[in-house]
Amino acid sequence: MITGPLSIARRHVLGDFHHRCESIVSVPVYLENAEGEMLGYADESLGHYADAFCFHLAEDVCKKLSSGHFTYSFDFEYSGDDGIPQSRRPIKLNSIMLVPRKGYAKPIPRHAKAAVAAAETAAEVE
Repeated sequence: MITGPLSIARRHVLGDFHHRCESIVSVPVYLENAEGEMLGYADESLGHYADAFCFHLAEDVCKKLSSGHFTYSFDFEYSGDDGIPQSRRPIKLNSIMLVPRKGYAKPIPRHAKAAVAAAETAAEVE
């Protein structure tokens, strides 16, 4: 299995959690949920570019991840002072889940809709 590191900005991966997430050393990456297939791991091993996650995944998964075929889901726990409201408490990532995006039905062009409607009308007349 060929693995390739893929670096993605923390802000892109974490979204609103960007400022609240503590640094990670090595976090497992799963497909769909924590009970799913473990695909690899993510870390912040870039040194100078510490504001990015480096995903160590199979090459085909890296290609899909970089082209937007997955959304992110997280398993985390709150850390820090209990006196701070949960909406502002720092979080510690336990795992990252890659959730495949749902496919959508290809839209039918207008001229094709008219042809389908005409064929249905003709079938009803007969």
